[in-house]
Amino acid sequence: MTDTTLPMPQLPPLRRNSGFRNFWLSRAVSGLGSAVTTVALPVLVFQQSRSPLLVSLVAAAGTLPYLAFGLLAGAVADRVDRRTLMIVTDCLSALCLGSLPLAQALHALTVGHVVVVAFVSSTLSLFFDAGGYGFVPALVGKDRLPDANSALYGAETVVRIIGNGVAGVLIALVHPVGTLTLDAVSFAGSALFLRAVANGPSRVVSSGPRTSFLRAVANALSRAASSGRRTAFRRTAANAPAHATTNTPAPSSVPRPGFRESVREGLRFLAGHPTLRVMTVVGTLQSFSGGAIVGQLVVFADRVLGIHGSDGRIGLLYMAWSAGGIGGSLLLPRLRRRYDAFPLLQLVLPVGALLGLVVVLSADWRIALVALAAWGTAYLVVLVNTMTYSQEVTPAELQGRVNTTRRMLSSGLGVPLGALAASAVTLSAGIRAGMATAVASITLAAIVVWVVRLRGLPGTAGGA
Repeated sequence: MTDTTLPMPQLPPLRRNSGFRNFWLSRAVSGLGSAVTTVALPVLVFQQSRSPLLVSLVAAAGTLPYLAFGLLAGAVADRVDRRTLMIVTDCLSALCLGSLPLAQALHALTVGHVVVVAFVSSTLSLFFDAGGYGFVPALVGKDRLPDANSALYGAETVVRIIGNGVAGVLIALVHPVGTLTLDAVSFAGSALFLRAVANGPSRVVSSGPRTSFLRAVANALSRAASSGRRTAFRRTAANAPAHATTNTPAPSSVPRPGFRESVREGLRFLAGHPTLRVMTVVGTLQSFSGGAIVGQLVVFADRVLGIHGSDGRIGLLYMAWSAGGIGGSLLLPRLRRRYDAFPLLQLVLPVGALLGLVVVLSADWRIALVALAAWGTAYLVVLVNTMTYSQEVTPAELQGRVNTTRRMLSSGLGVPLGALAASAVTLSAGIRAGMATAVASITLAAIVVWVVRLRGLPGTAGGA
């Protein structure tokens, strides 16, 4: 019998997709500004207040919006034109960050103003991300998601490394407030690149007529306040076709579910999809480990590796962790062409746990440096693989709700809990034990995927 299997068609490079190219540029420009702000904003707060508590509050403002508004942002993103949502949030972010240098020029800048800006800008970024979860699959198609997400996360890693370095130079040359002007300009530039993306791919919305962004938010707040409201329209998200990449809006005569019901739709799909449910648990454990690593790296460097005070090698350790993300972004598309999403977790998570153990047991900073870079590579492969799988199996009209809920659990809960748990263990049992909480979390994630696979959960088979 002859083999009649047809070869897979050669897909054109993503750089030839003008829509994705402009979206990638918008993310790169905005990411550079945000990387600068990540350094400059805490410095500004400390200069204004000399209070470590307020500095911690600004850091917490980056994750609190996921807990406070995660479900709302997902529901809004699935009801409005996603491209418009992202452009509006970029413009509002530019105004928000731009208010700081303006207040400084008017001699009216306060610590409270800075804290509010930190929280509001993080909230706007959450709404942007909620729109982007469904926007990318519509731009490139689900078969190109591994390449697209790797390109986006790789660019984010590169500009974060560059931006952190640029921030140090700018803070030395100009006041931290002046440094934040760069982020405001970057948001405006991001909005311009998004305007260059054609309208078509962004119009992937839930059934019913589209709603303006501001009206959708107002409706959400009003419906959330009324507890007795229910809609007669019910549909089961799990029955939606997982392969859909576009969705034609239904006629306006079909009633649109209320925001409460919209949120429940996303939660039902996530809870009802066995593989995605497990991968959400794995993603949260992975984020827990990331919070533990970043939260204790300075202490680990000081007490174990002999890197004290302003020793420049501490910067190398952080760069190694971030640079590992570049390796992961390059590696993932190749791995996804060889392995399905779940078997890939079975392979990479144990490797990540072993690399983490090497870091914890290291006494030489050079060994720790190499192991951290390799660990960062495994970390990003798991992160992007999980996100890609979620976008592949989630119906187009549920992308915002499902993926924002996942991000709420990982970034909103996993990262801060990991940082707090690692610091508590360090105080009671020492820094190696504190860093080992990250290894324990990844090991637990590896055990979960192997147990689930051995028990034969649907959707976990596959391989090379």
